[in-house]
Amino acid sequence: MGRIAERLAVQSWCFRAFKTNAQVIEQLGKIGLKHIELCGVHADFNKPETFEKVIGEYRAAGVRIVSIGVQGFGDNPIAEESWFKFAKMAGAGQISATFDRGKTPEAFASASKLADTYGINLAIHNHGRHDWLGSPWMLEEVFKKTSPRIGLCLDTAWMLDGGHEPLEMAERFIDRLYGVHIKDFVFDRAGKPEDVVVGTGNLDLAKLVHLLESKGKPNLCAILEYEGDEQNPAPALKQCVEAVRAI
Repeated sequence: MGRIAERLAVQSWCFRAFKTNAQVIEQLGKIGLKHIELCGVHADFNKPETFEKVIGEYRAAGVRIVSIGVQGFGDNPIAEESWFKFAKMAGAGQISATFDRGKTPEAFASASKLADTYGINLAIHNHGRHDWLGSPWMLEEVFKKTSPRIGLCLDTAWMLDGGHEPLEMAERFIDRLYGVHIKDFVFDRAGKPEDVVVGTGNLDLAKLVHLLESKGKPNLCAILEYEGDEQNPAPALKQCVEAVRAI
């Protein structure tokens, strides 16, 4: 089994219909994973008094929180520092992020200072053709003008939505590639996306996994995301896990 399969995580948004962390942990058992990116549905990153309980539940179950987010940064360092405190306490090396366009470049600067202080990378999540950070040209401009603490969490499906080949984008931004949301879409005639098991849609899963393995990035967060079947996502997610492990 390759490094990607060994440290494969899942985004907790996949389990958004399950409101308690005990339920999320049960779902993780069904799909056979022990790593998670925790989103705001399952933890309040603004309430430090709750951190120990939430993190303790996952630790007791042998689950590692590798990342949190996606968090929206807007040059509000007092509030945003709480997110870093959670990530540090959990042992997460990354916060998946987006930035308020109207608050830049200040939001980049204040977030970078926090990232340096806590030793945690920020990884911009590209969210398709309608997202201002969904364009590779905009990402290039951002990376030219920001600290190396700010990199990319490449969402493969939303990159497809923007009309860009995820493998090419992974190569293009390899130096700032800190995370990958392994996600797959098919599109109807109107261009509307639909989640499918990874590798069964427009994503060349085998080439993606081989590329990530070959680049030797030991700290990269490889995170499965499947938003279909909201009430019962485990069967499709288990197929996603098996597809990655088969490669």
